[in-house]
Amino acid sequence: MRRRRFLELAGGGLAGTALTATVSPAQAAPGRGRSRAAPPFAVVAGDGAGDFTTIQAAVDAVPAGNAEPITIAVRPGTYRGQVIVPAAKPLITLTGLGAGPDAVVIADDRANGTLKPDGTPWGTTGSASVTVDGAGFRARNLTFANLFDEAGHPEITSRQAVAVLTRADKVEFDRVRFLGNQDTLYVNSTAAGVVARAYFRECYVEGDVDFIFGRATAVFDRCRIHSLNRNSTPSGYVTAPSTDAANPHGLLFHRCMLTSDAPAGTVFLGRPWHPSNDPNAIGQTLIRESWIGAHVGSSAWSDFGTWPWREARLAEYHNRGPGAIPSADRPQLTDAQAFENTMAAFLRGADGWRPQSCK
Repeated sequence: MRRRRFLELAGGGLAGTALTATVSPAQAAPGRGRSRAAPPFAVVAGDGAGDFTTIQAAVDAVPAGNAEPITIAVRPGTYRGQVIVPAAKPLITLTGLGAGPDAVVIADDRANGTLKPDGTPWGTTGSASVTVDGAGFRARNLTFANLFDEAGHPEITSRQAVAVLTRADKVEFDRVRFLGNQDTLYVNSTAAGVVARAYFRECYVEGDVDFIFGRATAVFDRCRIHSLNRNSTPSGYVTAPSTDAANPHGLLFHRCMLTSDAPAGTVFLGRPWHPSNDPNAIGQTLIRESWIGAHVGSSAWSDFGTWPWREARLAEYHNRGPGAIPSADRPQLTDAQAFENTMAAFLRGADGWRPQSCK
Protein backbone atom coordinates (compact mmCIF):
# COMPACT_ATOMS: atom_id res chain seq x y z
CA MET A 1 0.00 0.00 0.00
CA ARG A 2 2.78 2.44 0.89
CA ARG A 3 4.58 1.79 -2.40
CA ARG A 4 1.43 2.55 -4.37
CA ARG A 5 0.84 5.72 -2.33
CA PHE A 6 4.39 6.87 -3.02
CA LEU A 7 3.97 6.39 -6.75
CA GLU A 8 0.78 8.44 -6.59
CA LEU A 9 2.39 11.30 -4.73
CA ALA A 10 5.46 11.21 -6.96
CA GLY A 11 3.48 10.85 -10.16
CA GLY A 12 4.05 13.71 -12.57
CA GLY A 13 6.88 14.79 -10.29
CA LEU A 14 8.59 17.03 -12.85
CA ALA A 15 5.41 18.11 -14.55
CA GLY A 16 4.52 21.76 -14.41
CA THR A 17 8.04 22.90 -13.56
CA ALA A 18 8.21 25.85 -15.95
CA LEU A 19 9.35 28.16 -13.18
CA THR A 20 11.13 31.24 -14.44
CA ALA A 21 14.48 32.50 -13.19
CA THR A 22 15.31 31.55 -9.60
CA VAL A 23 12.53 33.33 -7.73
CA SER A 24 9.20 31.62 -7.14
CA PRO A 25 5.91 33.53 -7.10
CA ALA A 26 5.72 32.80 -3.37
CA GLN A 27 8.86 34.84 -2.86
CA ALA A 28 7.53 37.98 -4.49
CA ALA A 29 6.84 40.77 -2.02
CA PRO A 30 3.03 40.93 -1.63
CA GLY A 31 1.34 44.10 -2.75
CA ARG A 32 4.47 45.62 -4.31
CA GLY A 33 3.89 45.13 -8.01
CA ARG A 34 7.20 44.23 -9.63
CA SER A 35 9.24 44.40 -6.43
CA ARG A 36 10.55 40.93 -5.58
CA ALA A 37 12.52 39.41 -2.77
CA ALA A 38 16.15 38.50 -3.30
CA PRO A 39 16.68 35.25 -5.21
CA PRO A 40 17.38 32.11 -3.20
CA PHE A 41 20.91 31.02 -2.38
CA ALA A 42 20.43 27.99 -4.62
CA VAL A 43 17.85 26.17 -6.71
CA VAL A 44 17.72 22.38 -6.73
CA ALA A 45 16.28 20.65 -9.79
CA GLY A 46 16.55 16.96 -10.52
CA ASP A 47 16.59 17.58 -14.28
CA GLY A 48 19.74 19.71 -14.09
CA ALA A 49 17.97 23.01 -14.70
CA GLY A 50 18.99 24.44 -11.33
CA ASP A 51 22.21 25.05 -9.43
CA PHE A 52 22.29 21.52 -7.95
CA THR A 53 20.60 18.21 -8.67
CA THR A 54 20.51 16.97 -5.05
CA ILE A 55 19.39 18.51 -1.77
CA GLN A 56 22.59 17.45 0.01
CA ALA A 57 24.80 19.18 -2.56
CA ALA A 58 22.95 22.45 -1.98
CA VAL A 59 23.26 22.09 1.81
CA ASP A 60 26.96 21.30 1.46
CA ALA A 61 27.43 24.55 -0.48
CA VAL A 62 26.09 26.70 2.38
CA PRO A 63 29.02 28.43 4.15
CA ALA A 64 29.74 27.02 7.60
CA GLY A 65 28.70 29.38 10.37
CA ASN A 66 26.43 31.47 8.16
CA ALA A 67 24.83 34.25 10.18
CA GLU A 68 21.99 35.18 7.82
CA PRO A 69 18.98 33.13 6.66
CA ILE A 70 19.65 31.17 3.47
CA THR A 71 16.93 29.75 1.22
CA ILE A 72 17.32 26.63 -0.90
CA ALA A 73 14.44 26.45 -3.37
CA VAL A 74 13.50 22.98 -4.64
CA ARG A 75 11.72 22.44 -7.93
CA PRO A 76 9.08 19.71 -8.22
CA GLY A 77 10.41 16.17 -8.31
CA THR A 78 11.43 13.25 -6.13
CA TYR A 79 14.85 13.47 -4.49
CA ARG A 80 16.23 10.20 -3.13
CA GLY A 81 19.06 9.83 -0.63
CA GLN A 82 19.81 10.85 2.94
CA VAL A 83 20.08 14.56 3.75
CA ILE A 84 22.02 15.88 6.75
CA VAL A 85 21.88 19.53 7.83
CA PRO A 86 24.89 19.90 10.17
CA ALA A 87 25.03 22.05 13.28
CA ALA A 88 27.63 24.29 11.60
CA LYS A 89 25.03 25.37 9.01
CA PRO A 90 22.17 27.15 10.78
CA LEU A 91 19.35 29.28 9.36
CA ILE A 92 18.69 27.17 6.26
CA THR A 93 15.22 27.21 4.71
CA LEU A 94 14.08 24.48 2.30
CA THR A 95 11.18 25.70 0.18
CA GLY A 96 9.27 23.56 -2.27
CA LEU A 97 8.36 25.39 -5.49
CA GLY A 98 5.41 23.18 -6.38
CA ALA A 99 1.73 24.01 -6.20
CA GLY A 100 1.44 21.93 -3.02
CA PRO A 101 3.61 19.93 -0.61
CA ASP A 102 3.16 16.74 -2.64
CA ALA A 103 5.11 18.19 -5.59
CA VAL A 104 8.51 17.98 -3.88
CA VAL A 105 9.38 14.68 -2.19
CA ILE A 106 12.62 14.17 -0.25
CA ALA A 107 12.95 10.51 0.64
CA ASP A 108 15.10 7.54 1.57
CA ASP A 109 14.27 3.93 2.39
CA ARG A 110 16.41 2.51 5.21
CA ALA A 111 15.27 1.14 8.59
CA ASN A 112 16.90 0.52 11.95
CA GLY A 113 17.83 -3.02 10.89
CA THR A 114 19.00 -2.17 7.38
CA LEU A 115 22.69 -2.99 7.15
CA LYS A 116 25.39 -0.47 6.35
CA PRO A 117 28.17 -1.38 3.91
CA ASP A 118 30.25 -2.52 6.91
CA GLY A 119 27.54 -5.03 7.89
CA THR A 120 26.28 -3.22 11.01
CA PRO A 121 22.71 -1.88 11.28
CA TRP A 122 21.92 1.78 10.80
CA GLY A 123 19.91 2.00 14.02
CA THR A 124 16.88 4.23 14.51
CA THR A 125 18.82 7.50 14.43
CA GLY A 126 20.80 6.45 11.37
CA SER A 127 17.66 5.44 9.49
CA ALA A 128 16.49 9.06 9.14
CA SER A 129 15.91 10.26 5.60
CA VAL A 130 16.60 13.80 6.80
CA THR A 131 18.54 14.82 9.91
CA VAL A 132 18.37 18.44 11.11
CA ASP A 133 21.14 19.63 13.44
CA GLY A 134 21.31 23.23 12.19
CA ALA A 135 19.48 25.69 14.47
CA GLY A 136 16.81 27.87 12.91
CA PHE A 137 16.09 25.37 10.11
CA ARG A 138 12.82 25.84 8.25
CA ALA A 139 10.96 23.75 5.68
CA ARG A 140 7.93 24.80 3.68
CA ASN A 141 5.61 23.27 1.13
CA LEU A 142 7.24 19.86 0.62
CA THR A 143 7.19 16.21 1.68
CA PHE A 144 9.67 14.15 3.72
CA ALA A 145 9.32 10.39 3.54
CA ASN A 146 10.90 7.15 4.63
CA LEU A 147 9.89 4.57 2.04
CA PHE A 148 11.18 1.48 3.82
CA ASP A 149 9.03 -1.43 2.63
CA GLU A 150 8.21 -3.59 5.65
CA ALA A 151 6.46 -6.29 3.62
CA GLY A 152 9.33 -6.42 1.14
CA HIS A 153 11.93 -7.02 3.87
CA PRO A 154 10.58 -9.69 6.26
CA GLU A 155 14.20 -10.46 7.25
CA ILE A 156 14.45 -7.04 8.93
CA THR A 157 12.68 -7.11 12.29
CA SER A 158 13.91 -3.74 13.61
CA ARG A 159 11.57 -1.69 11.46
CA GLN A 160 11.88 1.78 12.94
CA ALA A 161 12.28 4.01 9.87
CA VAL A 162 12.52 7.75 10.48
CA ALA A 163 11.51 10.29 7.84
CA VAL A 164 12.85 13.32 9.76
CA LEU A 165 15.04 13.58 12.85
CA THR A 166 15.39 17.02 14.45
CA ARG A 167 17.95 17.75 17.17
CA ALA A 168 18.29 21.51 16.65
CA ASP A 169 16.55 24.36 18.44
CA LYS A 170 14.02 26.72 16.85
CA VAL A 171 13.08 24.63 13.81
CA GLU A 172 9.90 25.25 11.82
CA PHE A 173 7.83 23.22 9.39
CA ASP A 174 5.05 24.96 7.49
CA ARG A 175 2.64 22.93 5.33
CA VAL A 176 4.96 19.92 5.24
CA ARG A 177 4.06 16.23 4.95
CA PHE A 178 5.87 13.49 6.89
CA LEU A 179 5.30 9.96 5.55
CA GLY A 180 6.38 6.69 7.11
CA ASN A 181 5.25 3.78 9.25
CA GLN A 182 7.03 3.15 12.55
CA ASP A 183 8.88 6.15 14.06
CA THR A 184 8.08 8.60 11.25
CA LEU A 185 8.98 11.85 13.04
CA TYR A 186 11.74 11.91 15.67
CA VAL A 187 11.77 15.24 17.53
CA ASN A 188 14.83 15.12 19.74
CA SER A 189 17.62 17.27 21.21
CA THR A 190 21.40 16.99 21.38
CA ALA A 191 21.39 15.42 24.87
CA ALA A 192 19.10 14.58 27.77
CA GLY A 193 18.26 17.78 29.60
CA VAL A 194 18.92 19.97 26.56
CA VAL A 195 15.79 21.77 25.33
CA ALA A 196 15.17 21.91 21.58
CA ARG A 197 12.01 23.55 20.23
CA ALA A 198 10.13 22.66 17.04
CA TYR A 199 6.99 24.17 15.53
CA PHE A 200 4.73 22.45 12.98
CA ARG A 201 2.02 24.50 11.26
CA GLU A 202 -0.70 22.90 9.13
CA CYS A 203 1.40 19.80 8.55
CA TYR A 204 0.40 16.21 7.81
CA VAL A 205 2.07 13.38 9.74
CA GLU A 206 1.28 9.72 9.16
CA GLY A 207 2.52 6.45 10.62
CA ASP A 208 1.52 3.66 12.94
CA VAL A 209 3.80 2.81 15.89
CA ASP A 210 5.22 5.66 18.02
CA PHE A 211 5.28 7.78 14.88
CA ILE A 212 5.77 11.09 16.70
CA PHE A 213 8.37 10.59 19.41
CA GLY A 214 11.33 12.03 21.30
CA ARG A 215 12.32 14.50 24.01
CA ALA A 216 12.02 17.80 22.12
CA THR A 217 9.51 20.50 22.92
CA ALA A 218 7.30 20.30 19.83
CA VAL A 219 4.08 22.13 18.99
CA PHE A 220 1.70 20.83 16.33
CA ASP A 221 -0.63 23.63 15.29
CA ARG A 222 -3.69 22.76 13.18
CA CYS A 223 -2.01 19.62 11.83
CA ARG A 224 -3.55 16.38 10.61
CA ILE A 225 -2.16 13.36 12.44
CA HIS A 226 -3.07 10.18 10.57
CA SER A 227 -2.68 6.68 12.01
CA LEU A 228 -2.23 3.95 9.41
CA ASN A 229 -4.08 0.66 9.80
CA ARG A 230 -1.62 -2.12 10.70
CA ASN A 231 -4.39 -4.72 10.60
CA SER A 232 -3.49 -5.74 14.14
CA THR A 233 -4.60 -5.01 17.69
CA PRO A 234 -3.41 -2.62 18.86
CA SER A 235 -3.08 -0.91 15.52
CA GLY A 236 -0.61 1.64 16.80
CA TYR A 237 0.47 4.49 19.05
CA VAL A 238 0.46 8.12 17.93
CA THR A 239 3.12 9.45 20.31
CA ALA A 240 6.02 8.18 22.41
CA PRO A 241 7.34 11.19 24.33
CA SER A 242 10.58 10.97 26.29
CA THR A 243 10.55 14.48 27.76
CA ASP A 244 13.21 15.04 30.40
CA ALA A 245 11.79 15.50 33.89
CA ALA A 246 13.43 18.95 34.14
CA ASN A 247 11.66 20.15 30.98
CA PRO A 248 8.10 21.40 31.65
CA HIS A 249 7.15 21.11 27.98
CA GLY A 250 7.02 18.10 25.67
CA LEU A 251 4.58 17.44 22.80
CA LEU A 252 1.59 19.74 22.33
CA PHE A 253 -1.17 19.20 19.75
CA HIS A 254 -3.34 22.29 19.33
CA ARG A 255 -6.49 22.30 17.18
CA CYS A 256 -5.33 19.25 15.25
CA MET A 257 -7.28 16.46 13.54
CA LEU A 258 -6.40 12.89 14.54
CA THR A 259 -7.68 10.54 11.85
CA SER A 260 -7.32 6.90 10.79
CA ASP A 261 -8.84 4.10 8.76
CA ALA A 262 -7.96 1.63 11.54
CA PRO A 263 -10.85 -0.07 13.37
CA ALA A 264 -12.51 1.77 16.23
CA GLY A 265 -10.68 1.71 19.54
CA THR A 266 -7.46 0.12 18.23
CA VAL A 267 -5.08 3.09 18.38
CA PHE A 268 -3.58 4.70 21.49
CA LEU A 269 -2.77 8.39 21.74
CA GLY A 270 0.60 7.49 23.18
CA ARG A 271 2.86 5.73 25.61
CA PRO A 272 5.88 6.98 27.64
CA TRP A 273 9.26 6.15 26.12
CA HIS A 274 12.26 5.77 28.43
CA PRO A 275 15.36 5.57 26.17
CA SER A 276 17.88 3.15 27.67
CA ASN A 277 15.45 2.86 30.61
CA ASP A 278 16.18 6.45 31.63
CA PRO A 279 14.08 7.10 34.77
CA ASN A 280 14.25 10.86 34.13
CA ALA A 281 12.34 10.56 30.86
CA ILE A 282 8.91 11.58 32.11
CA GLY A 283 7.18 11.99 28.76
CA GLN A 284 4.61 14.66 28.10
CA THR A 285 1.89 14.63 25.45
CA LEU A 286 -0.93 17.16 25.65
CA ILE A 287 -3.77 17.13 23.13
CA ARG A 288 -6.11 20.10 23.33
CA GLU A 289 -9.04 21.51 21.40
CA SER A 290 -8.57 18.84 18.73
CA TRP A 291 -10.82 16.45 16.82
CA ILE A 292 -10.18 12.77 17.53
CA GLY A 293 -11.53 9.97 15.35
CA ALA A 294 -13.10 6.71 16.48
CA HIS A 295 -9.80 4.85 16.11
CA VAL A 296 -9.00 6.00 19.67
CA GLY A 297 -10.95 4.27 22.43
CA SER A 298 -11.90 5.05 26.01
CA SER A 299 -8.47 3.85 27.19
CA ALA A 300 -6.34 6.27 25.19
CA TRP A 301 -2.92 5.78 26.78
CA SER A 302 -0.73 2.70 27.11
CA ASP A 303 2.13 1.50 29.29
CA PHE A 304 5.50 1.12 27.57
CA GLY A 305 6.93 -2.18 28.76
CA THR A 306 7.28 -1.89 32.54
CA TRP A 307 6.84 1.91 32.48
CA PRO A 308 3.24 2.84 33.44
CA TRP A 309 1.55 5.60 31.51
CA ARG A 310 0.03 7.08 34.66
CA GLU A 311 3.49 8.14 35.82
CA ALA A 312 4.00 10.20 32.65
CA ARG A 313 2.49 13.57 31.75
CA LEU A 314 -0.31 12.58 29.38
CA ALA A 315 -3.49 14.64 29.21
CA GLU A 316 -6.22 16.24 27.07
CA TYR A 317 -8.31 19.38 27.10
CA HIS A 318 -11.62 20.18 25.38
CA ASN A 319 -11.24 17.64 22.58
CA ARG A 320 -14.17 16.52 20.46
CA GLY A 321 -15.09 13.84 17.95
CA PRO A 322 -16.08 10.17 18.28
CA GLY A 323 -12.69 9.30 19.82
CA ALA A 324 -12.86 11.98 22.53
CA ILE A 325 -14.53 9.64 24.99
CA PRO A 326 -14.93 10.73 28.63
CA SER A 327 -13.23 8.13 30.78
CA ALA A 328 -11.29 7.71 34.02
CA ASP A 329 -8.42 6.64 31.75
CA ARG A 330 -8.47 9.99 29.93
CA PRO A 331 -6.87 12.63 32.23
CA GLN A 332 -8.05 16.17 31.49
CA LEU A 333 -6.31 19.49 32.14
CA THR A 334 -8.10 21.96 34.35
CA ASP A 335 -8.79 25.41 32.91
CA ALA A 336 -5.92 26.78 34.98
CA GLN A 337 -3.55 24.11 33.66
CA ALA A 338 -4.69 24.76 30.10
CA PHE A 339 -3.96 28.46 30.58
CA GLU A 340 -0.37 27.55 31.49
CA ASN A 341 0.10 25.11 28.59
CA THR A 342 -0.35 27.21 25.45
CA MET A 343 1.66 27.22 22.24
CA ALA A 344 3.41 30.41 23.35
CA ALA A 345 4.34 28.92 26.71
CA PHE A 346 5.86 25.89 25.02
CA LEU A 347 7.87 27.81 22.44
CA ARG A 348 8.98 31.15 23.83
CA GLY A 349 11.79 29.95 26.13
CA ALA A 350 14.22 32.44 27.66
CA ASP A 351 14.75 34.17 24.30
CA GLY A 352 11.06 34.82 23.62
CA TRP A 353 11.03 32.83 20.38
CA ARG A 354 7.96 33.16 18.25
CA PRO A 355 8.08 31.32 14.92
CA GLN A 356 7.28 33.43 11.88
CA SER A 357 4.43 31.15 10.86
CA CYS A 358 2.91 30.95 14.37
CA LYS A 359 -0.35 32.89 14.50
